[in-house]
Amino acid sequence: MLRKLLLTAALAALLVSAVASAATGSQRRSSQETVTSTLMPGVTYTREVDFTSRGPIVLDVVTAAKPDGAVYSLAPALSNDSLRGTEKLTQLETRVSGGATTVAIDGDYFDRRTGAPNGILLQNGVLESAPAGGRSSLGIAANGALTTARVGLAGTWQGSGQRRPLALNTPARKGKFTLYTPAYSTATPSETGVVEAAIASFPPARPGVTLNGTVTQVVSGGPTRIPPGGAVLVARGSASTAQLTAEAPAGQQVEARLSLSPDWSGLVSAIGGGPLLVKDGKPVFHASESFDSRRLNGRQPRCAIGQLPDGRILLVGVEGTNPAYSIGMSSYELAVALSRLGATTAFGLDAGPAAGVAFNGSLLTRPSGETEAKLSDALVLSYAGVYAAPPSAPVLSPNGDGAGDDETLVFQLARPSDVSATLAGPNNTKITLANGAESPGVHTLTWDGANGAEGQWTFTVTATDDRKVTTTAQKTFSLDDTLSALAVTTGSRGLPTATFQLTRSANVVVRIERPNGVLVASLGSGPRPAGPQHVTWRGRIGKRRAPGGRYRVEVVATSSVGVSSLAALFLFRPHTRQ
Repeated sequence: MLRKLLLTAALAALLVSAVASAATGSQRRSSQETVTSTLMPGVTYTREVDFTSRGPIVLDVVTAAKPDGAVYSLAPALSNDSLRGTEKLTQLETRVSGGATTVAIDGDYFDRRTGAPNGILLQNGVLESAPAGGRSSLGIAANGALTTARVGLAGTWQGSGQRRPLALNTPARKGKFTLYTPAYSTATPSETGVVEAAIASFPPARPGVTLNGTVTQVVSGGPTRIPPGGAVLVARGSASTAQLTAEAPAGQQVEARLSLSPDWSGLVSAIGGGPLLVKDGKPVFHASESFDSRRLNGRQPRCAIGQLPDGRILLVGVEGTNPAYSIGMSSYELAVALSRLGATTAFGLDAGPAAGVAFNGSLLTRPSGETEAKLSDALVLSYAGVYAAPPSAPVLSPNGDGAGDDETLVFQLARPSDVSATLAGPNNTKITLANGAESPGVHTLTWDGANGAEGQWTFTVTATDDRKVTTTAQKTFSLDDTLSALAVTTGSRGLPTATFQLTRSANVVVRIERPNGVLVASLGSGPRPAGPQHVTWRGRIGKRRAPGGRYRVEVVATSSVGVSSLAALFLFRPHTRQ
């Protein structure tokens, strides 16, 4: 029966955990290990571990289809929907997903005191933060093409007098003007010696167009509430405050204009960061941007975005900084890595504690500290098609032992859709699990494996949304009754014995692990006939006696049907006479 559930953080974490365990491919080289899995249709995730003479480096790479604005989109998102304040990447991603399946990466550098991004922020064509002088900015076109440039902003306002320069959403030097929009916060900052003109209704701050509004109130001193859908014009210094008072009294119409150079008014989105890492497929050694050498040359956690020749997007995170796990990278080392991955253009994003990549509300990268750090903004890749989560069990074994009998299959819709969900199995078996209209959200289906044949099964869900866009997602699992009835007993000498049943001959590996997955011992590897089996652990780790505590036994059986496994926890109490 079809059941509908709310998408929760716990479910998102479960999905990501399952993705990690369902890696579809891996390869090993003497200096590198990689594991690749599919996050969602058209999007893969690769964790690459490079073993260098300086220490290990962990690189997390998400490769995504070119954003088309329909099924796939790429756009910046602002923490708390405000330039002031910060938010965890996972919280930001969950909040802005709108029911889509998403991957998010840390965005611009930012002021650690206020949370304001250092550079440009353009969302849906609306300018919210000015570009940083001396640094590159990243622009995103409607067709998904990425562009980089050093962008400047020239802003002006005019009331009853001449045009006068202004800044956007940032306190300016004495004698200057600032236009504050709702993107800044709910109110202007607290300042003395200022005059502030509130405009109740003001157009979104789109660059390259004239913005008009009527002053509704003029006050001395801040903070002043920024009206939703309005703005506040602030003057500082005696000359500027006199000009604002005279030229923009209550009832006066004022206009403002924000001009970007080069003209990026046709772009949908833009975000700050830098430096430029890859140009025409070659790593940039020194982009001559306004970064101090420590920020560029120090090995630390970093993020970057690149584009492949066919338009696909690379979202790359470098983990760090821990000599035992990952030492991080310098900016140029990251540029070399992106060029090796095939990027024709690449752009640096934030570096430091907040650098990270998340999928569906859970981190793919390991935090550099004990907890996830907060950030200012992020780039969010959204997939609006149907998403199928990894099955609840990669292998079903409905063999009467009460474990692994049912498969739970989860799919997610971003929009109202007509859905067809089916299972295809051995002997051309096809089972329809759902067929009809479904609302946005997460949906679950449960299938009783006792009705199925042994072998591989494929779950396919196809959805046609309210825009008549059709997408399909697939996940596979297997049904294998080879292994059953795993139990752990303790003999008179306190030695744990694992017992289990084989319905057919199989090659069996028995592993003893700590509950956190650290391997303690490998036992009983080799072929075994059908029938009851037992393996005893002598309570040793190498030549040492194992300490008491909780352990985990895992049995993996490879047979003519496939690979199946069972695991069980047990408590080990060392016997003094072992």
